[in-house]
Amino acid sequence: MDVQRVILIAALALISYMLVLQWNEDYGPAQQQATAEQQAPSVSAYSGDASEAELPSASAAPAQSADIPQSTDTSTLTAQALPEGNGQLIRVQTDVLELLIDPRGGDVIQAALPQHDATLNSEQPFVLLEQNANRTYVAQSGLIGQNGPDAATSGRPLYASAQTEYVLGDAETLNVDLTYVQDSGATITKRFIFKQGEYRVGVEYIVDNQSEQPWQGVLFGQIKRDGSPDPSQQTSMGMQSYLGAVFSTAENNYQKVNFDDMDEERFRATSPDGWVAMVQHYFLSAWIPAPGAEYTYQSRKLNGNYIVGFLSPSFEVAPGATQTVSATLYAGPKDTDQLEATAPNLELTVDYGILWWIASPLYMLLKWIHTLVGNWGLAIIGITLLVKLALFQLNAKAFKSMAKMRKFGPEMQRLKELYGDDRQKMSQEMMKLYQKEKINPLGGCLPILVQMPVFIALYWVLMESVELRHAPFFGYIQDLSQMDPYFILPILMGVTMFVQQMLNPTPPDPMQAKIMKLLPIIFTFFFLWFPAGLVLYWLVNNILSIAQQWIINRQIEAGDTKETNKA
Repeated sequence: MDVQRVILIAALALISYMLVLQWNEDYGPAQQQATAEQQAPSVSAYSGDASEAELPSASAAPAQSADIPQSTDTSTLTAQALPEGNGQLIRVQTDVLELLIDPRGGDVIQAALPQHDATLNSEQPFVLLEQNANRTYVAQSGLIGQNGPDAATSGRPLYASAQTEYVLGDAETLNVDLTYVQDSGATITKRFIFKQGEYRVGVEYIVDNQSEQPWQGVLFGQIKRDGSPDPSQQTSMGMQSYLGAVFSTAENNYQKVNFDDMDEERFRATSPDGWVAMVQHYFLSAWIPAPGAEYTYQSRKLNGNYIVGFLSPSFEVAPGATQTVSATLYAGPKDTDQLEATAPNLELTVDYGILWWIASPLYMLLKWIHTLVGNWGLAIIGITLLVKLALFQLNAKAFKSMAKMRKFGPEMQRLKELYGDDRQKMSQEMMKLYQKEKINPLGGCLPILVQMPVFIALYWVLMESVELRHAPFFGYIQDLSQMDPYFILPILMGVTMFVQQMLNPTPPDPMQAKIMKLLPIIFTFFFLWFPAGLVLYWLVNNILSIAQQWIINRQIEAGDTKETNKA
């Protein structure tokens, strides 16, 4: 009968495993990625202009221009009212960026990252910014105010460019100039500055005022995105990375404003310097205005799109004079080195939560180990070993306490049976036993509680590290940021949890004992869809814990044997 039960359980487990594999093949992340590849971004879907209502308004006096921009009625604005022009998109290619710039307004309507594939083993780069039928996510900038061309009722200006394709090649710097001549005689040059290996792009507006009147304007930069899901989020279960806007000001250097917040009310703040960003898993876009001025930061929702950006103070260019205003656009991965070099506090977009003070050193340690071993999977194993070593004494105290509880488990069960429902008497006898044998029933709790912040911080380090995206380990695991396609690591993790329970004392409460037996199954189920890197960390941690617990149990048992022999 027992053999039949084992065979039936094994068959049921095998069938369940095959069903999960088939479900993952039909509906899992791989299928979703294939669908995403079929729906490749289409540049032709871009309309080529933005309505006035999507641009901030700075027609009021400088003191009033800090107010939240008011949408303008565009019911009378038609495509025929826009200036004529060919409107051919401008392509720019560097070693790390492939951009499409719309000459109508000079907006960046697509940003692809050739050093980051769209999917594993894909020849297509990951597209961060795009404007098509699937997603609206663009970086806009312009000049508004009294003489700003973007404030004209005829629509946004159509810039001219010397060519439609630019390649950085082996050069260190590439300038892409777009020019627009106003009827008043003022010439505006919008210059994009690209540098080798950098995801930050300098954006300068050079106003050459050859008119007879002073020229006044306000610089704005904004990010427009719809509410579509994060295409770079690769885990369907567990904690999710933040998707939404972030503002950095003098008052609050890292303030999240998510889509729900923008649905309820507009955000507005004034601050010297600062920046605004749109953040998702692994990647972000951000506008960083030039330092040394008081800027207005704001958000609003319009036509289903979420718009966040900044407004500069009003500036004036005298007749015959030239003046430059500038900002920096960042569009790329959450690379801490580049983020730190781009703007103060921008590296905080690599969001480790409230445990950042633990996670940041762990991340630096992970990177250092990787420079030694050259494999991110081995680096995860290495950092798990170091963390385990640092907490060795705390773990030893916890395991010794559990080992003693395990040793005197039969005696505790005897006292429970002896005194039955007399809980007071049983508690008194238990305390006598604890005092006699020097057992602290809570001795293992504190070390475990101390470890939890470290474990959670390391979890977020592995979740937020873009270096692990598409990073291979060994064998069939070719992407540590994705789930194990065959669920081998989660199953092994569940087995190690079961072995750990066998080494620990059985809880005296029958209900608690049953719950503890179910935990390996529950954890295994949840970890099936976790990134392989996270499961690898948990598996190695369990193996190390088993080894330490086994050694401590043997030491205590050996001590008992010696005492028996002496007797």
